[in-house]
Amino acid sequence: MNLAIVVALGFVVVLVIVIYNRLVGLRQSVRQGVADIDAQLRQRHDLIPNLVESVKGYAAHEASTLEAVIAARNAAAQGAPSTQSEQQVRGALDKLLALGEAYPDLKASANFQSLQNELGDVEDKLAAARRALNAAVARYNGARESFPAVVFAGSLGFAQADFHQLDASEQGTVDQVPRIGF
Repeated sequence: MNLAIVVALGFVVVLVIVIYNRLVGLRQSVRQGVADIDAQLRQRHDLIPNLVESVKGYAAHEASTLEAVIAARNAAAQGAPSTQSEQQVRGALDKLLALGEAYPDLKASANFQSLQNELGDVEDKLAAARRALNAAVARYNGARESFPAVVFAGSLGFAQADFHQLDASEQGTVDQVPRIGF
């Protein structure tokens, strides 16, 4: 009788250890996803001063646009990434990139084109990092909520992870059909 109890307790202990280790690994994947998004946002912030400098020579009288980009970048770079600060950066960048359309010489500048391409690459990497984070969150939450982990997860300190949400600047455009002009 005592041997059966010891074996049962041993089985439960091993089960809890396996569940704990699996959830730790999945939680680390979620944290890595958040760090990847942060790295891409910082790379975007690092590109902004170079982009502003390349525009200054061509559009010196567009000082308000340049100042808005610099102010938004500085505000976003000071603290942890937030939806509002990143939305301001995105809006200011859109205005800055629109200057390329207004100034043909700027649009033809190899430096401006290079920076614009780099910024596009960063935006693509940022989107990929967001997708990877959401996949990691789905795996973590699924493992956390499956049996028998659901019995132990809460008591072991594993809280549900949040999916990355579109910020307000992205929500209005994602569900709209793109306009194509010829």
